[in-house]
Amino acid sequence: MKKIIEGKIYNTETAILLGEYSNGLSHSDGRFLEEAVYVTKKGAYFLYGSGGGLTKYVERAGNTSWGTSTITVLTEEEAYKWLEKHNKWQVIEERFSSYIEEA
Repeated sequence: MKKIIEGKIYNTETAILLGEYSNGLSHSDGRFLEEAVYVTKKGAYFLYGSGGGLTKYVERAGNTSWGTSTITVLTEEEAYKWLEKHNKWQVIEERFSSYIEEA
């Protein structure tokens, strides 16, 4: 997916995938959800998200709703928090070492 936001192109095909999550449901299920965090070659972070009509990726018109896909720009800290939430520890150790320390 490609999206232009504030004059900058965010493209899932050319960016580096850092981590992804899927709830494992079928695309035909309204609760289907998948997300992925990327970083561009210039260091900008973004979230690609896709979901069914019963997720945060819903669009509505009148009494009708459907799922959609979108790209959302993230700060470095937001990208880190998403990776932490989804236990992507290897990427965190490689790219976000300044955010972590031994317990």
